[in-house]
Amino acid sequence: MKIAIIGTGYVGLVSGVCFAQMGNKVTCIDIDERKIENLKQGIIPIYEPGLEDMTLENYKTKTLDFTTNAKETIKNSAIAFIAVGTPMGDDGSADLKYVLAVAKTIGESIENYIVVVDKSTVPVGTAEKVKAAIQAELDARGVQVEFDVVSNPEFLKEGAAIQDFLHPDRVVIGAENERALEIMRELYAPFMKHHDRFIAMDIKSAEMTKYAANAMLATKISFMNEMSQICERVGADINKVRNGIGSDSRIGYSFIYPGCGYGGSCFPKDVQALAKTAKDFGYNPRILDAVEAVNYAQKYVISNKVMKRFGENLSGKTFAVWGLSFKPETDDMREASSITIINELTSRGAKVIAYDPKAIHEAQTHYLKGNEKVSYVESKYEALKDADALILITEWQEFRSPDFDEMKKLLKHAVFFDGRNQFNKEKMKKYGFEYFQIGVN
Repeated sequence: MKIAIIGTGYVGLVSGVCFAQMGNKVTCIDIDERKIENLKQGIIPIYEPGLEDMTLENYKTKTLDFTTNAKETIKNSAIAFIAVGTPMGDDGSADLKYVLAVAKTIGESIENYIVVVDKSTVPVGTAEKVKAAIQAELDARGVQVEFDVVSNPEFLKEGAAIQDFLHPDRVVIGAENERALEIMRELYAPFMKHHDRFIAMDIKSAEMTKYAANAMLATKISFMNEMSQICERVGADINKVRNGIGSDSRIGYSFIYPGCGYGGSCFPKDVQALAKTAKDFGYNPRILDAVEAVNYAQKYVISNKVMKRFGENLSGKTFAVWGLSFKPETDDMREASSITIINELTSRGAKVIAYDPKAIHEAQTHYLKGNEKVSYVESKYEALKDADALILITEWQEFRSPDFDEMKKLLKHAVFFDGRNQFNKEKMKKYGFEYFQIGVN
């Protein structure tokens, strides 16, 4: 099939590359000319394991191309995916200006039947707005062209997106008629060779499914983080509690690890957007509001522990930070806990020496740009030199088995704040560390 992917961000690029891998003729479209030229040269704007190699492979075999010419590409495509950003507005709602701008371009371009796919995370009712925007342009042109709009939410995990796309847990399609549904079924058939998990439903239910999934996962995280705060106060150990409840098959171990709060491009934005939708329709989403409130407070837990240990005035203190991205295996720092923690410490006079395997450029050029009290190094041990304490924020694999003797030699004080509960408290004491976890008194 000839496929147009409008938007070369995380979702658009991964989707385009994976569809091309199955032999489709895919063209990814973006208005940023420099970005398109970089992609043609194999320069990928994001870090995602396996994405760079697969992009180069498909570009060389000509199943994948990149262009800024949206109208010509859309005109010659059977399916057009809308995969542009839906940033959070000031009121918490999803901003649809980019989605509707693409819909307008589609309406200006199409000459034959096409399936338009909402791949961006969009609130319930967006497909109707996209359909109206396309039809308005067709009416303005004075032409009649058949088209269908379907919803196909993505469920990719950053750091495992390629595998998730090639071997999906499920493919959700919201469609109004069988014609569009069968085209989408044919498109995804190569991904369903072993397990057919193609789930068809109405469009509004498909749109809601994405938000409901992310809200449920965020709820599990905030629930465990709230439990961690209770455990600290009553003298229980959240790590043991996690093992105790995770063994229950109805609960499971996924997303019940306590930490310093969730971040990324999805959970914060989607929980707030869903809450805003609920309020717009006259319902007070008490659980969703609580999930967000708990997560906001959790991002200050580590900095509060630091201040309890070193005092509220941190002038003259230096802290080593391991991990900047919101999770391992990505350079994504959107809504990362590291931003809150570092800004809180430096606002109180501290200096920070930070190390992350992939996200340093993102921190320097955007998320911590202008914070002169933060410096960056190229190895985890280099960050420790003469630091008063270490703070682990992102659980990259290279932090899981460090040389504790070397760490003690480099640190000014053997003080370790673990924001992801990576180690055993008793063993850390034997190594000679003053060790602080979340949810453990």
